Amino acid sequence: MVNRIIDRLTANLKRYFRDITTDVRPPAAKTGYKLPLLAGPVHNLGGGGNDVDDAIQWMINSVRGGSNSDTKVNVLVIRAAGDDDYNQLIYRMRGVNYVETLIISNRQEANRTDIFDKVRNAGVIFFAGGDQCEYIRNWKNTKLEVAVKSVYDKGGAIGGTSAGAMIQSEYVYDSCACEDSVESAEVLDDPYAHVTFTYNFFQWKYLRKTIIDTHFDERKRMGRIMVFIARQIQDGVSATALGIAISEETSLLVDKYGIAKVMGRGAAYFVLGDHPPEVCQPGTPLTYSDYKIWRVPRGETFDLNKLPSNGYYLRSVKRGRFDSDPY
Repeated sequence: MVNRIIDRLTANLKRYFRDITTDVRPPAAKTGYKLPLLAGPVHNLGGGGNDVDDAIQWMINSVRGGSNSDTKVNVLVIRAAGDDDYNQLIYRMRGVNYVETLIISNRQEANRTDIFDKVRNAGVIFFAGGDQCEYIRNWKNTKLEVAVKSVYDKGGAIGGTSAGAMIQSEYVYDSCACEDSVESAEVLDDPYAHVTFTYNFFQWKYLRKTIIDTHFDERKRMGRIMVFIARQIQDGVSATALGIAISEETSLLVDKYGIAKVMGRGAAYFVLGDHPPEVCQPGTPLTYSDYKIWRVPRGETFDLNKLPSNGYYLRSVKRGRFDSDPY
């Protein structure tokens, strides 16, 4: 009952604020705008929950040449469903020429020429939260994918939050095998239960051999990212895999040199599997010794070019159970 009341109040507030901002929507793209040279590529990977506004501004500043630059860029928010709530926030930021939200809910839309042209003329792309399975099914191997890659190749920014961040890693937990995302306890007991992956979507330079997870602390997802890592090695995808796990209300900023910095409320975790699991089979609890875990708090950095040789702690899983608190 309480939840229904809260949902109703939230919906009414959203309608109210949408009504009072109708007359101040961002203007259409300015004619005669010339695409600037971009100073990236960079990434902003959000952990879900409330966005870190400063991280979005960082993305914009990074590709336009700094906070004092006169250059302005086009920003596109991409999602499969929802509204354009990001537009007002982003249009008020420094260095924005134009902002638009594209709702692309099927493969036909993802292959439209007008959408292709809009995306490739952007300097910043931000994928909103949603359902990563929908994103993969509707956007992989389409003109949209090609256009997004072209933005990266010319030095643009590619960001996202929640599912929009998870699709940025080379190995993507796609959540297509079940209606709801899997929980740590169930996959530690069976690493193959409803766990599927997508490969060869986006392959960004500094996110190779990675798998990203979000809502990390809040939903206690250490167990499942450990399973995701073990699966890449067990299934012969890679000899090593690095999990990048981001807390809610937190962003991981990756600059053009591959240095990642944590911004926002929480921490990011980097979880490395660099040897085969002892036991990783269908219907059998996971056993894996000595994951290396770096916990990086806000304001600190992590080099994705060359993993640090120290600063980590070790945690193991034996018959589906942690040897000690992994956080």
